[in-house]
Amino acid sequence: MSKNRIYWTLQIVGWSLLIMFEYIPYILEYGFDTASFYAALANILLAITLTHFYRLIIRKWKWSALPLPRLALRVLGSVLLLGLIMTMINQPLDRKVLAHNLMNQPLVFWGYYFSWCKNLLTWVLSYTVYHYVEQNRMVGYEKIMLKMSMRDTEAKVLRSQLNPHFTFNALNSIRALVFEDPQRAQSSITKLSNILRNSLLADRRKTVDLQEELKTVVDYLELEKVRYEERLTYRIATNPQAVYWQVPPMMLQTLVENGIKHGVSKMIGGGFVEINSEIEEEILLIVIRNSGVLGGTDSGGVGLKNTAERLSILYGKNASFHIEQEEEEEVVRAEIRIPVRSEDFISEPSQ
Repeated sequence: MSKNRIYWTLQIVGWSLLIMFEYIPYILEYGFDTASFYAALANILLAITLTHFYRLIIRKWKWSALPLPRLALRVLGSVLLLGLIMTMINQPLDRKVLAHNLMNQPLVFWGYYFSWCKNLLTWVLSYTVYHYVEQNRMVGYEKIMLKMSMRDTEAKVLRSQLNPHFTFNALNSIRALVFEDPQRAQSSITKLSNILRNSLLADRRKTVDLQEELKTVVDYLELEKVRYEERLTYRIATNPQAVYWQVPPMMLQTLVENGIKHGVSKMIGGGFVEINSEIEEEILLIVIRNSGVLGGTDSGGVGLKNTAERLSILYGKNASFHIEQEEEEEVVRAEIRIPVRSEDFISEPSQ
């Protein structure tokens, strides 16, 4: 059943029961007559009309978006006005029917007024509170949708910042092979093509399989070995159960690139890059170790900063990124922890 149908059902049934609750004792005491019956029906229609008019006003002028003190004043004013209208219409009618009972009651007007205000206050408060809660739910939903849109845009911007760095370094690696080893140059171009394809797809995908990301890393490392030859070695070890774990695209490649650029390349005898991935209590732990000194890894650089921001956007507080210098060694260690799934925002809009 739609909310509009529920509203009209409650309106008709609610006011009918309320008016009949007061009309039935009258019948039992004075007997049935058509005038009082038509008056009861008129009260039902009038109450429905006035409260529906209040509903139109509160929605059109968006009272539920007002601060509570201002909203409370409007609610009180509406109840007093609606109660006055119902009293002004009902008292003259009842004086004709119950003249002998009302003539000797000087405060009959205020009795009528208080009774109608009490009934209308119940309806007005109920609807206003409901509408106020619905309005706040809508505002909350819109904020969530805006936040999701901003986070998605931020993620795309961060991914797009990775491509120029990588492309420049990769092309420099291939350039030296064009005349020296054409066959190897051809193979390197294929690797570069694969990486660029994945880089372009990264703007369309929030996450990829770990095994796909590692293939990109291997292609990148093979291209870098063209530049560094024996000065660069690498090793990758992966838990078979982790190969389908979802990770941000091009993230590991960025960290490896950062490790080579600011670590291995600055070591006189070259260095190594090591990647290990394990699953610990439903958390994917990726450890990247590379030769270098943390002060020389540009720990505040774009690549590392983007990694932390991307993890925060996709996984919130459930993911973490940490980089440190290993004790008594010229080795930098980066740890990434990624949960099973990304942070979900599930909310249903209200009408």
